[in-house]
Amino acid sequence: MNALLVDDSRLARIELRHLLQSFPDVTVVGEAKNITEARAQIEQQRPDLLFLDIQMPGGNGFDLLESLDAAPQVIFTTAYLDYALQAFEVNALDYLLKPIQEVRLAAAVEKARQQLARFAAPVSAPAEVGPPLAASDQVFVKDGERCWFVRLENIKLFEINGSYTQIYFEQHRPLIPRTLQHLEARLDPKVFFRANRQQIINLKWIDSIEPWFSNTLKIKLKDGPEVEVSRKQSVLFREMMSL
Repeated sequence: MNALLVDDSRLARIELRHLLQSFPDVTVVGEAKNITEARAQIEQQRPDLLFLDIQMPGGNGFDLLESLDAAPQVIFTTAYLDYALQAFEVNALDYLLKPIQEVRLAAAVEKARQQLARFAAPVSAPAEVGPPLAASDQVFVKDGERCWFVRLENIKLFEINGSYTQIYFEQHRPLIPRTLQHLEARLDPKVFFRANRQQIINLKWIDSIEPWFSNTLKIKLKDGPEVEVSRKQSVLFREMMSL
């Protein structure tokens, strides 16, 4: 399991590197002291795991994740408790407060092992993406003992839920064993839009749009939840939908 350490404090990186020596299956492949260096290291090293500080010069850890098309598994390491809720909203594996305790680090590393093993499980037969789907196509959805045959145009939202994706249509919220990347590759980009790292929305179900923090957008879906569009995707959305 290859790990990248991102922290503006050299002493914090040295301490974490020392603690990680207790885990033979964790290899530190690089370090970065800001998000610019981190982005370059992620592209070069392709780490499995990111130990990520939040407050850094030139941008915080959330800015880094927002700028990535695909992010490694993330364990936040910070001196501040204030960002815990936001951290788990971006599907962080864990949130470690400095000074990092060995027992908490061990628990976080174990979560990373389990998550990576889950992703690596179907190595014998990788699923093919399949042909593109039109909004009018019907798809078969199964969750446990319940099954549906639903038109894609009636699905208003796809949302990450743990290792699954949750589908929103009518009053139903089934879970399917597919990633957003897999779904995005098959869905019609003129109808379905990747709002952020966790959600794909159906543009035809938009009820209202309003400006949000840091030049982002917040979208309200008809008979559905509100979705915050990331900064990067807000720019793309404006470009796509403007005359």
